[in-house]
Amino acid sequence: MLYFLLSTNLSGWELIIFVLAYILSMMLALVLHEYAHGFIAYKCGDDTAKLSGRLSLNPFNHLDIYGMLSFLFIGFGWAKPVPIDSLKFRNYKRGQRLVSLAGVVTNLILAFIFSGLTYFFVPYLLSNGNAFLFFLGYFLQFGFLLNITYAIFNLLPIYPLDGFNFLKSYMKPDNKFVSFMEKYGSLILIIFIITSAFDYVYGYFLYGFEYLFFGFWGLF
Repeated sequence: MLYFLLSTNLSGWELIIFVLAYILSMMLALVLHEYAHGFIAYKCGDDTAKLSGRLSLNPFNHLDIYGMLSFLFIGFGWAKPVPIDSLKFRNYKRGQRLVSLAGVVTNLILAFIFSGLTYFFVPYLLSNGNAFLFFLGYFLQFGFLLNITYAIFNLLPIYPLDGFNFLKSYMKPDNKFVSFMEKYGSLILIIFIITSAFDYVYGYFLYGFEYLFFGFWGLF
């Protein structure tokens, strides 16, 4: 994000609108991801998120200032994890799986919706010259890209991401992979991010989702 801003030819007002569209679409992806975790956990019997005030769509209840700044400047960020007490689930394993998938599925649904809006409206919005339409065009594009990015990232089977928690629900507590990831997963994740490893994986998945989603909207 920072690299783009330094190299862009956008004018002053266009640059402000561009950054605003990025921030708002990022907030939408992060907040609804975390809300989905809390909502599904509540439906599975865990009221921890509700009691802590996190079963809310208020972005200030979910956003982490450092995570937002990181997202803005380096393209990677995070929100405050919703507190979950899996011991309260009516069905422990089922609850773990549903809660783990909730955020990713939410981001994929949002990405699908934004891909349709992007496909049909963005070419007109960005060529109009109107400030609001310019903002809306970039907001729709970022809505697709950031939700896809967040979904792909959280599907990685690395602790503490959702992909790992989903796999963990099928394994025994003393499983060697689980033990290894819980001990070294955070370090592996940092290495994965600062190297080109995630970009390599992300590129293939992004192409696949773009082909699938935009191919679908192209049928109409």
